[in-house]
Amino acid sequence: MSETQATSITVTVNGDSRSTSASTAAQLVRELDLDPARVAVEHNGEIAPRSSLAEVALSEGDRLEIVHFVGGGDHAGQDSWSVAGRTFTSRLIVGTGKYKDFEQNAAALEASGAEIVTVAVRRVNVSDPKAPMLTDYIDPKTVTYLPNTAGCFTADEAIRTLRLAREAGGWDLVKLEVLGEARTLYPDMRETLKATEVLAKEGFHPMVYCADDPIAAQQLEEAGAVAIMPLGAPIGSGLGIQNRVTIRLIVEGAKVPVLVDAGVGTASDAAVAMELGCDGVLMNTAIAEAQDPIRMARAMKLAVEAGRDAYLAGRMATRKYADPSSPLAGLI
Repeated sequence: MSETQATSITVTVNGDSRSTSASTAAQLVRELDLDPARVAVEHNGEIAPRSSLAEVALSEGDRLEIVHFVGGGDHAGQDSWSVAGRTFTSRLIVGTGKYKDFEQNAAALEASGAEIVTVAVRRVNVSDPKAPMLTDYIDPKTVTYLPNTAGCFTADEAIRTLRLAREAGGWDLVKLEVLGEARTLYPDMRETLKATEVLAKEGFHPMVYCADDPIAAQQLEEAGAVAIMPLGAPIGSGLGIQNRVTIRLIVEGAKVPVLVDAGVGTASDAAVAMELGCDGVLMNTAIAEAQDPIRMARAMKLAVEAGRDAYLAGRMATRKYADPSSPLAGLI
């Protein structure tokens, strides 16, 4: 019998039985090809100080837990996306307007799995300063708030609004929209471009609502937009994506994330946006005005995931005529 075999003992490491010739915790850590300076060891229920691992003697039947730091959550195989240096796993962004109350809004957010919510910047109700606020129900420390400029019709109004937002919460990742007129809520691209340039120079990271125009999208990117957000259809219309060709062209030409913003009505619309190669979808009314907002939020979450999977899988080619899936050779 060799010396190694003669001195071998059996210990439990992280729940698994292991035979080892190590006589100390330090030797065991090295046997496992781990750096003692990067792990913590618990020996029979007691923390073993890193400085004295070489003094912790091992005996038959000892139980050890060896841990180190990893990124929070299970990121294995996760399909994430990034904007302005921030990484997210959910590709769905939801709004916070039109819900019957803050409780419903918070429940819909949870069902959607979204990590970003758009928030409007409005005056404080000074007559009732203790009135409930969105932050009482959706914690900006755990969900990324994306201040937007909803209701702004000039570049100056939008810039002023976002300067106030940054002062109020320190936010620099923002959603910019400058509307042309109230009936269609289409963007005024001249004012939008002007605001984008100013905000980018002031250190903001604007995600920009825009017309579904590939040339305008390119100009916004050059002006400093960190994400391009073309409309699928008029805001709040629920008509779905009206021009798949231009959305696809924007996606193909952009070097920053592209997210469809506005017009989504139901889950299939969200799936289409993702199948076109968009990085994400932003919606509010489609969830908030559904008969069951919580269930619709869950449906949108699944639709975005399904559309993304379909895009990554690569759809089959379209054909003018039928092509049987079963072989014709050998027919009886």
